[in-house]
Amino acid sequence: MLAAKSDVQVDTPEVRVTEWRLAPGSATGPHVHEMDYVIVPVTAGEMTIVAPSGERSKAELRVGKSYFRKAGVEHDVLNETSTEIVFLEIELKP
Repeated sequence: MLAAKSDVQVDTPEVRVTEWRLAPGSATGPHVHEMDYVIVPVTAGEMTIVAPSGERSKAELRVGKSYFRKAGVEHDVLNETSTEIVFLEIELKP
C-alpha cells in the first residue's frame, strides 16, 4: 500500500491544518488522533476505515459536508477507489 501525502498548511498554538491526499491504493497508516479534529472534504469519495481490531467500515466524503471527531480515535484510512481523495484535517489544540 502506498503512503498518503500530507501537507501541514497552518500550525499555530491553537490549531493545525493538514491537507491529506490519498491516491488510489494509498493509506494514512495506523494512527491515534491525540486532539479533537474536524474533517473538511475537498473531493467526494469513499474511504475505507480499518479499526485496530481489523474491522473495516466505509466513510463517505461529500464536498461541503464537514464532520467532527473527539480525540482518541484510532484507525487506518485507505483509498480503495480509482480516484484521488483529498480532505483537510483541522486539529484543535488544547
